[in-house]
Amino acid sequence: MARFKVVISECYYENVDQEQEILADIDAELIRCSCKTEEDVIEAARDCDALICQFAPITRKVIYALEKCKVIVRYAIGVDIIDLKAAEERGIYVCNVPDYCIDEVSNHAIALLMDCARKLTLIAENAKKGITGYQSVQPLLRMEGKTLGLAGFGRIPRCVAHKMQNFGLNIITYDPYLPDGVAEEAGVRKVSFDELLTASDYISVHCPLTEETHHLFNKEAFEKMKKQAVFVNTSRGAVVDEAALIEALRSGEIGMAGLDVTEQEPVTPDHPLLALENAVVTTHIAWYTEESVLALQRMVAEETARVLTGNPPKHPVNHPVR
Repeated sequence: MARFKVVISECYYENVDQEQEILADIDAELIRCSCKTEEDVIEAARDCDALICQFAPITRKVIYALEKCKVIVRYAIGVDIIDLKAAEERGIYVCNVPDYCIDEVSNHAIALLMDCARKLTLIAENAKKGITGYQSVQPLLRMEGKTLGLAGFGRIPRCVAHKMQNFGLNIITYDPYLPDGVAEEAGVRKVSFDELLTASDYISVHCPLTEETHHLFNKEAFEKMKKQAVFVNTSRGAVVDEAALIEALRSGEIGMAGLDVTEQEPVTPDHPLLALENAVVTTHIAWYTEESVLALQRMVAEETARVLTGNPPKHPVNHPVR
């Protein structure tokens, strides 16, 4: 009988060979499941020592049903599907993998920004219809001298700032939890949320989804933005009030939006955002490269093994009473 039982509630990777190999080294049995509901997770993981998850709901009900779990690790940066407070109460660490796709997501955010700033998708679609000439995409504005606002200044937006330094932009950030001096060391000016909205020609969102950030970008926020503002979101869909964003795009309250995330995922073909010429929508794929998948799976297994063998986790997102 194995020393530890580790359950993967569900994941969409082709195999979990890396996880199997890493966890076998600590004499852990790895069980891969296909859970969709709370009840599925409880049935599969009730007696596990560690739970690895991706999309299944890890709610208070699930967490209180776990009899001896020491750690929950998510295949992601965000942990909004997990009840962190309940896990703390139960003495269970919750861990993420915050650094497996920094290059990928920062590149994707920049790609969406550049697409919208130059209206590349619209130009390409017009070309297919035989519509040519600059009048069809007026106005296009020069990027140099404009202001890029970053909502949040963690690893990914810092990477965005670094990569965009040579575009002649003024770069600002809103992050209420950022220690003094961090932004300035990166050549970025820290501002209030109102200034981020009113001063930015481009806004790129990198906030985690929490009670504080839910619908942070709402009707009032869009009304404060510049008429030609480009709005990019590669964080979580629910940071944005999607109905308010759609109205802002339709009415010309803002200029363009580039989104990799939506409130309901996967995005459906009849989603109103997909019908807008001034919106570019991708399918929550900013994180993906072949290299990032391998790194994510390896880091999840390593973190799980770390905690099960009595070591402190490398990336805890809560502080359980143990």
